[in-house]
Amino acid sequence: MINKKPSLEKVSPSFGSSVLVKQHSEQIVVNQAFWHFHPEIELVYVDKGSGKVHIGNHLSYFNKSQLLLLGANLPHHGFSDRLTAKGSETIVQFKPDFFGNTFLSMPEMKKIVSLLDRAKKGIMFKPETKRNVGPKIQRLLGFDGLERVILLLEILNDLALSNAYTLLNVDGFAFETSLQDSTKVDLIFKHINNNFERHISLEEIAGKASMTVPAFCRYFKKATGKTFTKLVNEYRVVHATKLLSESPSSITDICYECGFNNFSHFNKSFKEFTGKSASKYRSEMKRMVQ
Repeated sequence: MINKKPSLEKVSPSFGSSVLVKQHSEQIVVNQAFWHFHPEIELVYVDKGSGKVHIGNHLSYFNKSQLLLLGANLPHHGFSDRLTAKGSETIVQFKPDFFGNTFLSMPEMKKIVSLLDRAKKGIMFKPETKRNVGPKIQRLLGFDGLERVILLLEILNDLALSNAYTLLNVDGFAFETSLQDSTKVDLIFKHINNNFERHISLEEIAGKASMTVPAFCRYFKKATGKTFTKLVNEYRVVHATKLLSESPSSITDICYECGFNNFSHFNKSFKEFTGKSASKYRSEMKRMVQ
């Protein structure tokens, strides 16, 4: 059944405010968020939690904290699968023209303008930046009016001055975020998410998208920059990184649990995607936890 739920998220700050700040702090298992976009820039800080990061064509998994800056109309899923007992997820959203073109053209804003331009690809900040900036993002909840705007400017300036970050879609992201296309991609990714543990044929997924196989392959490659098979395998590897860090299961069991039916193919895909073997990844994660 095709999901007709629109994927354009409407962001509504409170009356008299141009910046939306919200926080989730319950220890909950978040429902699989839909593939969505919005014209607002989004700043996300998770202080204690875990989840998948799916932004544009980037896929990864985090198990402690996360600080992300996403440009306008960059398609993404929600981020935290689970918050720890004292964990929280703080989200800040504002329009790209929020400061006004005249203000953004000031020489003092040059670095922030550059930051917001990089955010079109999605930015993941490293631990040192998270430690410095994360608490300031949480403090935004206690401010309103001009004080909130001033603190947001300070946060953006800190991020603009940081070199400790990774761009998530270095080669760009070809997907054009029209409402119709976003709904179709949402449907495709939901089907992957619900079925990646087993084989998903091109006939099956093309049928879900109401397309022929050749038309689907062309559409998917244009939308994500990857073949369907490559993206499904990357999704499986991301799930494997989660299990390797959280589950006591053997690597062989994890291979099959993630939907791979060949151990050597799993090893090859894992190393291609992460740059290391599954056993090395697990041992490094254990050292980090200790």
